[in-house]
Formats: sequence, structure tokens, C-alpha cells
Amino acid sequence: MKLEYQVRAFEQVFAKYDGVLPLHRFLFTYFKQHKQMGSSDRRWTTRYLYSYFRLGQALKKEDQLMRLAIADFLCNQTESMVIDHYLPQLKDQLLLPVQAKIALIEDAFPAFRLEDVFHFKAELSDGISKLDFLYSFFIQPDLFLRVKADRQQAFFDLLVKAEVNVKVVNEKTLSLPNGTKLEKLLPENEYYQVQDLSSQQTGEYFLPKPYEYWWDCCAASGGKSLLLHDIEPKVQLLVSDVRENSLHNLDERFQAAGIKKYQKKVLDLLQNNDQDLHDYFFDGIILDAPCSGSGTWGRTPEMLYHFEEHKIDFFSGLQKSIAAGVVKYLKTDKPLIYITCSVFKKENEEVIAHLLENLPLKLESMQSIPGYNDKADTMFIARLIKT
Repeated sequence: MKLEYQVRAFEQVFAKYDGVLPLHRFLFTYFKQHKQMGSSDRRWTTRYLYSYFRLGQALKKEDQLMRLAIADFLCNQTESMVIDHYLPQLKDQLLLPVQAKIALIEDAFPAFRLEDVFHFKAELSDGISKLDFLYSFFIQPDLFLRVKADRQQAFFDLLVKAEVNVKVVNEKTLSLPNGTKLEKLLPENEYYQVQDLSSQQTGEYFLPKPYEYWWDCCAASGGKSLLLHDIEPKVQLLVSDVRENSLHNLDERFQAAGIKKYQKKVLDLLQNNDQDLHDYFFDGIILDAPCSGSGTWGRTPEMLYHFEEHKIDFFSGLQKSIAAGVVKYLKTDKPLIYITCSVFKKENEEVIAHLLENLPLKLESMQSIPGYNDKADTMFIARLIKT
């Protein structure tokens, strides 16, 4: 009876979800509207949905509930009723590594192809191991904290005391299980930021100097700006985004981090912004470009199921247009930092090739930042210098 109820809840929510909203936001609203669902119901429905989407387009012709059991087996190390019922022969193999589990599924279901999990035909960027990338979709990414070096030990001890499985990644980074309720464990203050490990590594390309004037032109909620300020607290900063609510979130994060001196503007970078920026010339521009987000789909696996491949060309065009619009405000011999959280070459190397051909820029360096072996996102970064 319990299994039947769990399955029905999964099927009802799955039928309602269309991929427009991020799954976590959709579930928050759905559970709010269906208060009869208890905490256990919500937990199992969430687990089943996230597991199911991690299977991507693999075994699409298989029965839906069998697909759910296969996905749940691959993604989890604890039992569930769907695994017990549909894959009883495998329920004792839950603690195996992902690669070994996939081999068991390949033996039991000859139609299973790992490539169908991430089924897109677009070429991946250089430096990305497709096999390791595919395996990573069955492993929940970690939550990463960027911590002031002199406070790291105190935060580590606090989390250990709370019985959180926390690990030291480097002198400024801690990793925790995803879903850790930080607001209940750590004080809100200026000594840490939630930021993915690969996103933190982009800061190695910034190289700001004191009193330089930098523009974070697609700032969203300010993650790269906070990183820039942490690297060089004396940098002057303009932040902009097309979404006013994102800048409101940025204000809250800056306030919590103790940053008071900065400028902000709501700007549509596809329009002519000379009226707002006619007197501005920058020593550095961070373009954390709108993209497919494919390097973060380990956190949002619903995109494996709902993303439409033609949108890659849309994002590529958007990235080229935004870059062309911002470079004119960059001083000569100063850097444009181009960042995406995409794994697609069309959004990365091919955009850089276009910029080099059409704008007064030279390439200093570029690379993929593969995060899949560290339970982190995968990103791309290029440092371009205006000539």
C-alpha cells in the first residue's frame, strides 16, 4: 500500500511538471499547495523525481516505473520501495560505485546506453572527459563554502560538532553534503559565501589591482563580484543585470558580506547603453554569460530531460552580442573575463574564436574547469585582452 501511494505521488507531480521552472522551485510551490503531503511524502517524491531525471533519455521505451527503479538504484546508496519491488535482485548492490552499478544495469537491460543520459549531439569543450562527465550525473554534487582563511577552522569545528560530514578542500574551501541547512548551523556574517568550487577557481583569472574599476556586467546575485572583492578588497565595482530582482538579492549578499561601496545599474546588454555608460571605462570586465547551464545539470538534472538542443545556438548568439556591446567600455590592454557554466564548444571555444575575429581582443588564456571528479560544476573561462 505504501509503495502504491509513493508511486501515485511521483506520477502526479511528474505529470504536472513541464520544465519551465527549476524543479526545486516547482516542488516548493507544489508542496505548499498540497499541504496534505507529509514530510515523508515530500521527501520520497523529491528523491524519486531527481533520480528519474538523472536518467536523462536513457531507456526511454522502458516502462516508467521500471525506469524510476533503475534511476533510483543508480543514484542512491539507501533502499527504496521501488528498488525492492522492481529490482529485488539488485537491492543488495546499492553500495557499489556508480561504474559498477551501471555495468549491472547494462547486463540486465541491453538497451541501456550511457550516452543517452546526456543525449545531446553538440560537441563538448576541450578538456572534458565525456565518460567521467556522464558518470557524474548519478552523483549528487556537494555544497561548497568559500571561507575566510582565518575562520576556516572555527567553521569546520562548528560543522563537525553538528555532525555534518564536512571536508577541507583547500585553505579557503569546505565541502558539505548538498541540502545541508546552513542557516541553522552557521551565523550569518561576512566570513563565508556559498559558491561552487569551479566558480571559485575562476577567480584565478581575474588578477585585479587596488583601486582598479571593474564591471561585473551580468552580475545576477553577485557571486563573481564577491569573489573579486575577496581577492582585492580595494577594487571599485559596478554591477549590472537585466533583472532588478537579481540585483536586490545581490544587495542582500553584499550587505551580509560587509560590502558597502559599489554602484549598480539595471541594464539590458542587448540594447545601446551609452546613455548610462558614456563616461565609464573599466580596468576589467567580468562577463559571466547567460548560457545553457549544462555544466550545472548535475544539480538540475531535470534539464537532461527538458532542455531543447536548439537553444544552444540561441545562447551562443546572445553571448556574442553581449560581448560586442561591453568591450567598447574596456580600457586598452585590460582584461575581459569570459565565463560560462556550459560544456558545449558552441558556447565556449567557438564564441571566443568569433570574438577574436570580430573585436579588438587577443587571447591570453582559456580552459575548461571540469568539476565532475570533485562533485562540483563544470565551467569554462577565457581571459581576453583589449588591443
